[in-house]
Amino acid sequence: MKQFTLILATIILFQILNLAQQQKRWDLTSDGIVWNIKSGETHSDHIEMSGKKVSTVVRYKVAEDGALELSRSVVWPLLRTIPNNTHASLTRRFSIDIPSLLIINGKNPVNEKVQSISHNGLMTIISKFDPGVEIKRILFPSYNQPAFCESYSVKNISSKNLTIEIPELKNVYKTLPEAGVEGSYFPTVKLYNSGTFKVEPEKEISFSVAFIGNRTDEDIFVDVNKELTERIKFIDIIKNQLVFESPDEVLNKVFQFAKIRGSESIYETKGGFMHGPGGESYYAAIWANDQAEYIGPFFPYLGYDIGNKASLNAYKHFARFMNPEYKPIPSSIIAEGLDIWNGAGDRGDAAMIAYGAARFALASGDKNIAKELWKLIEWCLEYCNRKIDKNGVVASDSDELEGRFPSGNANLCTSSLYYDALISSTYLVKELNLPKKDYLKQAELLRKNIEKHFGYTLKGFETYRYYEGNDKLRAWICIPLTVGIFDRKQGTIDALFSPQLWTNDGLATEEGDKTFWDRSTLYALHGVFAAGETEKAIDYLKYYSNRRLLGDHVPYPVEAYPEGNQRHLSAESGLYCRIITEGIFGIRPTGLKTFTLTPRLPKDWNNMKLKHVRLFGEDFDISVTRKNEKLEVQITKGKKLFSKTIKSGSTSEIEL
Repeated sequence: MKQFTLILATIILFQILNLAQQQKRWDLTSDGIVWNIKSGETHSDHIEMSGKKVSTVVRYKVAEDGALELSRSVVWPLLRTIPNNTHASLTRRFSIDIPSLLIINGKNPVNEKVQSISHNGLMTIISKFDPGVEIKRILFPSYNQPAFCESYSVKNISSKNLTIEIPELKNVYKTLPEAGVEGSYFPTVKLYNSGTFKVEPEKEISFSVAFIGNRTDEDIFVDVNKELTERIKFIDIIKNQLVFESPDEVLNKVFQFAKIRGSESIYETKGGFMHGPGGESYYAAIWANDQAEYIGPFFPYLGYDIGNKASLNAYKHFARFMNPEYKPIPSSIIAEGLDIWNGAGDRGDAAMIAYGAARFALASGDKNIAKELWKLIEWCLEYCNRKIDKNGVVASDSDELEGRFPSGNANLCTSSLYYDALISSTYLVKELNLPKKDYLKQAELLRKNIEKHFGYTLKGFETYRYYEGNDKLRAWICIPLTVGIFDRKQGTIDALFSPQLWTNDGLATEEGDKTFWDRSTLYALHGVFAAGETEKAIDYLKYYSNRRLLGDHVPYPVEAYPEGNQRHLSAESGLYCRIITEGIFGIRPTGLKTFTLTPRLPKDWNNMKLKHVRLFGEDFDISVTRKNEKLEVQITKGKKLFSKTIKSGSTSEIEL
């Protein structure tokens, strides 16, 4: 039966990979992706883009007649509404059609035919209209201002002179004073560079529009051209740090996009920089899973200063809630740090925080940061230790899915994260010259208890049950692989990629259910690389990456479906990047200047590189090249720091 299942899984893989090619809608460009629209082609999608004081979900559709339908759901995270809860960011949806406001030779432009739509951190839409104009829209969030910006250029592609009239526009809306924490707010739509222009053939004129979030007595001026320069500067910084180079251009590009989405979604709040998931719901707030666990440990690799500040700030916010009674730390700190949410009880949040904070502290390479975070890490470890149940695993009320699916009284995820936190903490204790702890012994015992309690043969696979009494395969059986527990790796990998769990959109949350959350797929791919099943992992990573970058919903990893309709929550992009850094390259910090490296070079690749790695505050390159049957690993920082020829799957210890 199991052999039949594996054969079926292989057949399905080939079908899925073929399906990915058939569903390809977008093409790669030098700096992003483009959809060149064919006559009669219709499609709709949505994308989220963020800055320090604004986030916008752009919904767009090309109709069968070639016309564009466009709306912007603009969120101002710092304009707080009442009640000031998790979702209390002022949000307004604008569907104003800017080109229809123009008058060209006495008439509005008509018969729009969208030519192309492209993404590269900016969204660019090029359309042709009668009478003979091409309009280019560039959409993007301001980097510093509470404004979503649109830059327009109108080019005369006819053979005659055109007179183009651009109206003055300033629409100011006033919210109810009793609905805002600071009283009324004034969402404003403002057009810049209005006037009447004579435009010769092949010449163009430009104007811009901004959707601005004003407080009382504010009238913010937005220089859209300057904001465009700032946005491009931000994109270039992110693109040129932690650069992944491989023979697969799709993977390179998804990694680049994921860096952008993961980094842009940081808001400058009263409580400091706060990385927020987004999705028109989650802003100016932090979560123990999204921020502390998923993306927090990634930012030191990237070296984005604001990302590092946001991660450190998140851990410091959680540290405010340490207490001598060892009551649970809240799952989420909301409303710019002024309130909390703990509606799902203890989700295993202390394990999430300890896991992320310990990895972040090591990766930062900064002894002062490590010392600052140690009290939080130590408290979370002790909290988990006190939650050890009669089976020797960590009890919790729920998990990060917050009761959407059953998780019992103790789940596999929480104990696995606690295990990893114990391992990282043994390194920190040594680096900080702290009194010896028995963390390693605790980790070894916990690993045995994970095997004893969760290890299970389920549906013919020697894998894990997610909790006691669980009789269905669950996506989170992948978690042990990500923390170096490979006792049941073969059965677990077979189960993950079996017809029971794998779908066209990655892993189903539970066998037999249509629900999927990208976070589990991303962790699974990370774990399968870490377990050394490189060829299987790369096939599924290619499939997933092609679907997310070139398919029908682009260009980032998503949250879930059907919940949220695949919102572009940003911490998932951090998890994608960690597939590359921790999965394919096998990087694991073991000190403030030391790490292990276990590269997994796919058989069809001759080389791969990570350039400008900012781990430990350094700036170095990692190169892995196939050399006969072995791998040549080089680390350079201006000069060669490390060079060694190793067997595939071998681990090297690196000291910078």
